[in-house]
Amino acid sequence: MNPNLDRLQPYPFQKLNKLFEGIEPEPAFSPIKLHIGEPKHATPDFIRLALADNLGGMALYPTTLGAASLRASIGAWLKRRYCLPSIDPDKEILPVNGSREALFSFAQAVIDASRPGAIVVCPNPFYQIYEGAALLAGATPCFLNTLPENNFALDYGQLPDDTWVRTQLVYVCSPGNPTGRVMSMDEWRQLFELSDRYGFIIASDECYAEIYFDENAPPLGALEAAHRLGRHGFPRLVVFSSLSKRSNVPGMRSGFVAGNASILEKFLLYRTYHGSAMNPAVQAASEAAWNDETHVIENRRLYRGKFTAATELFKGSVPISMPDAAFYLWLNTPVNDVEFARKLYRDYNVTVLPGSYLARHAHGINPGENFVRIALVASLMECAAAAERINILVSRL
Repeated sequence: MNPNLDRLQPYPFQKLNKLFEGIEPEPAFSPIKLHIGEPKHATPDFIRLALADNLGGMALYPTTLGAASLRASIGAWLKRRYCLPSIDPDKEILPVNGSREALFSFAQAVIDASRPGAIVVCPNPFYQIYEGAALLAGATPCFLNTLPENNFALDYGQLPDDTWVRTQLVYVCSPGNPTGRVMSMDEWRQLFELSDRYGFIIASDECYAEIYFDENAPPLGALEAAHRLGRHGFPRLVVFSSLSKRSNVPGMRSGFVAGNASILEKFLLYRTYHGSAMNPAVQAASEAAWNDETHVIENRRLYRGKFTAATELFKGSVPISMPDAAFYLWLNTPVNDVEFARKLYRDYNVTVLPGSYLARHAHGINPGENFVRIALVASLMECAAAAERINILVSRL
C-alpha cells in the first residue's frame, strides 16, 4: 500500500463521531445539525428537469473535456461575474465532478516528486482535502495561520524564504472555510508576486463565492484580481468553482476549473487517464444552472435571513460578527472548543464542529482552538433555535 496513506489524519467528522460516542443528547430538544457544510435549500425545479430530460446521454461515453456548450456557458458566466474581457472555453475551462475531487487530484498532477522536499502551502484552519492531496502527492503541507488579530488575513511572512523556495503549490480559499473572509486585492498582489519569484502554482478554491450578503458587492475572485493587475493568461493560476453551494445541488457533483491554459492542458491529460469525465445528464443540468442567476439571488436571500436572525440573537451575549461571505459563523468559545461542542450536543442537541478539528498545530498554536464552526444550512427556524440554545450554554459557562 502507498505508505503516504498512513500520514492521513481522521477526517473532522470522524473525530466528531468519536467525541459523541456514548452521549445521549437531551431529549427535550429536537436535533439541529449545523456541523456539515451541506446545503439544505431545495434544488431548483428547472435543474432537476434538465437532468431528467437528458438521461438519454447515459448511453454515451462522455469526453473528459466536456461538452462545448457547457464550457461556453461557464465562460459566459465567468465573464459576467468577474468582469473578464474574455476567457477561452476550449483551453481555459475544464468541467469537473465537483471542486473537491479536482482540488484533490490537482496536487497529483502538479507536484514534481523528483524535486526533493516539495511543499504545499495551505491556510490554517483549512479544508482537509488540501492536506490529504499534498500528502498523497508526496509533498509536505506547510501552514499559514489565519488569526482574529488581523481579521484572518493571510500573512505570507509566517513562512521563511527556504520554505517558499521548495513550495510547488499554494491552496487558498476565498471566501474562506471556516472564517468566510474574502481575500483583498493586496493579498492577491502579494501572492502573485511570490508566485512570480518562486514559481509555484496557485489553486484558488472559490466554492463559496456565490453566497454573500450585498448584491452590489460580490466577492473578489482570483481571475478578476489577476485581470485587474494585468496578468494576461493567468500565469500559474487555476480557480476551482462548484454548483453545490451556488445552486443547492451537492449530490450532482458538478464544478469547473479555470485559468492558465498550459496548466489545464496538463491537468486534462491527467484527468483523461484518471477517468473523471462528467455524466452527460449532469452536464446538461449544469449548463442550465450556470445560465441562470435568479435562483442564486433567491438562495442568497435565504442565507441573508438566517445570518441576520442568528447575529441579532447573539448580540450582547456572544462576541461574533458577520463574515464577508459563505454560510459559516466562526464562533469564539468561552471554553475549549471540543468541550463546548460536546456540551452543546449533550445538553441542547445542537451539533457544531470544533475549530481545532479543522486546523493543525503550526507556528506554536492551533489557530482553530477555542472556535467552533457553525454552518447555517438548516431552516431559519432551526438556526434561530440553535442560536438561542448556544446563548443559554454560553450564559452557563
